[in-house]
Amino acid sequence: MELNQYLEIFLEESKEHLQMLNEKLLLLEKNSSSIEVVNEIFRSAHTLKGMAATMGYENMATLTHEMENLLDLVRNKKKQVDDQMMDTIFKAVDLLEQMVISISNGQNDQFAISGVVDLLQAISSDKRSTPKLSSTADSQANIEHLSFDEYERTVLKQSLESGFTIYQIEVQISEETVLKSARAYMVFHGLEDLGEVLKAVPSVEELENEDFGNNFTIVLISKQDESAIRKKILNVSEISGVQLSIITDEQLQSTVERLKPADDHSEGNGPVEAKINLQQGKVHATKMIRVDIERLDELMNLFSELVIDRGRLEQLAQEIKHPGLTDTVEHMGRISSSLQNNILNLRMVPIETVFNRFPRMIRDLAKELNKEIIINITGADTELDRTVIDEIGDPLVHLLRNAVDHGQETTEERLKNNKTRAGVISLKAYHSGNFVFIEISDDGKGINREKVLKKALEKGLITTETAHSLTDKQVYDLLFASGLSTADQVSDISGRGVGLDVVKAKIESLGGFVTVDSELGKGTKFTIQLPLTLSIISSMLVRIQDEKFAIPLSSIIETAIYRKKEVMNAHNQEVIDFRGRIVPLVQLHKIFDVPSTSEQKAEEEISVVLVRKGEKMAGLIVDSFIGQQEIVLKALGSYLTQVFAISGATILGDGQVALIIDTNALIK
Repeated sequence: MELNQYLEIFLEESKEHLQMLNEKLLLLEKNSSSIEVVNEIFRSAHTLKGMAATMGYENMATLTHEMENLLDLVRNKKKQVDDQMMDTIFKAVDLLEQMVISISNGQNDQFAISGVVDLLQAISSDKRSTPKLSSTADSQANIEHLSFDEYERTVLKQSLESGFTIYQIEVQISEETVLKSARAYMVFHGLEDLGEVLKAVPSVEELENEDFGNNFTIVLISKQDESAIRKKILNVSEISGVQLSIITDEQLQSTVERLKPADDHSEGNGPVEAKINLQQGKVHATKMIRVDIERLDELMNLFSELVIDRGRLEQLAQEIKHPGLTDTVEHMGRISSSLQNNILNLRMVPIETVFNRFPRMIRDLAKELNKEIIINITGADTELDRTVIDEIGDPLVHLLRNAVDHGQETTEERLKNNKTRAGVISLKAYHSGNFVFIEISDDGKGINREKVLKKALEKGLITTETAHSLTDKQVYDLLFASGLSTADQVSDISGRGVGLDVVKAKIESLGGFVTVDSELGKGTKFTIQLPLTLSIISSMLVRIQDEKFAIPLSSIIETAIYRKKEVMNAHNQEVIDFRGRIVPLVQLHKIFDVPSTSEQKAEEEISVVLVRKGEKMAGLIVDSFIGQQEIVLKALGSYLTQVFAISGATILGDGQVALIIDTNALIK
């Protein structure tokens, strides 16, 4: 039977079941007596076992079978859930996830499972021990499943004949590592000084995208000895283990022989697993057509030009007032609006694809640090551009690890400070204007201002004269300086300040920025602002003097007309009463220094655009409203990167340029 056609379905459903297992296991840990949750976990494990066995993935089937046996004892009330059982099942799920990633990358499920299987069997039989989690035999199994194409075999054969040694190097990265791809790059860079890297498993592209577990394999051609190679790799930080083996001519020949039968097997002969591994290549785990992001960019740019021309046609139709032209332009407007929504949605992905992995991560960290922590996630359905989604995961992981390790106190410290036993970490995402905001906050110890200043002085980042004149915000911003850490002890998990410069650099490379607020003894909040990277947005066009500006509709609450006598003053700030809430006013002509080109009459009324950023509001004073319009967002270019409160510009139908106001910058 040809199983390759079912591979994508298998991978997609496996990922769904693994995500469900993680979520339900977290629920079971909170309520160990819930038989209903146990039954759901059992059903997912049973389904996974059946699918894996059908597809010929014996390791997956064996591991899920042992999970199923243990869960069956729990649901029949022959076993009670305890910490060791939960930890072991979580290990099994982690291993299954690595197998699925490996299979989706065109490889197999040949991972070292004996240790976890022994643990599951020991718990089932009440013979609990700590069996080893890996063995030489398991490592050898991984070596045997490395395959080479014709070109690679030729290079290896010639290298052996020329007196080179071929090393197969398995590198293990620490589980706590945040930027795994950076560590892999450093290993590659170091090994290239010692020889030629012929092959990597997973591939270099997958390593760069961090589409792998905690280990990877390299085939190196070199004349250096093992000790030199091992030393070079271990010089890279956060490498937890290195295993070297030498590939001989006999082993290379046996690899060739092992691959030959697969080409000659007729359907139904030979092991199913070998057939799938050779035929599948690299597969995709979703029922979608994958499109190069550059093609979507090109499509968006072409449509942007269409929107500009549509605006011009609409203006001409209003001037000429020809019924046929007006009807045609209106129809084209409706079609292009629908087309625009579809194009934009092609790139948008809910941020829950990133957020979903954090509850499990927080659980593991809290357990490791012996802390009680609750994570609250809101706004997971907030959509963000796919290119940003792919890049934002690592900075969020780093900030969350900081919050768990150094932001939150221990249970004893919290009780001593009259706080709840469990610390709370909140992860929140929301839209505001043409930006997405992500907030990571904790109710922990907060940031000690004096401690930060002391470390900054030691590092030479500031002088003694300027230290006491800095505001709290300026002091907290020092945390993003390279190498600054307020941690008393270096931690493998995190360090407030260690790596925050990398976090800031990553976010700024995406066109966003990050800020931090804190109150000693109350907690800390990191706020990340990211652009939606939408090329076309709905906006309200307004006039200030003789200039036109665009305000994104997504940040507007409503527009209103106020009498000047309704304007009040509070703390030297003009404010208005908006439905019982005091809202500050912003004079846009002063902010943007718009010149007055004609004599202005004293008006008794003012036009106000009410905008918001999260829970905060402001009223923007304009001279008049022009109307709603779809606009094309154009960047100002590299020479105008620091323009305050302007996020870009657009070309209107009459050829004029209108600046787009960043309302978030105006709200403090």
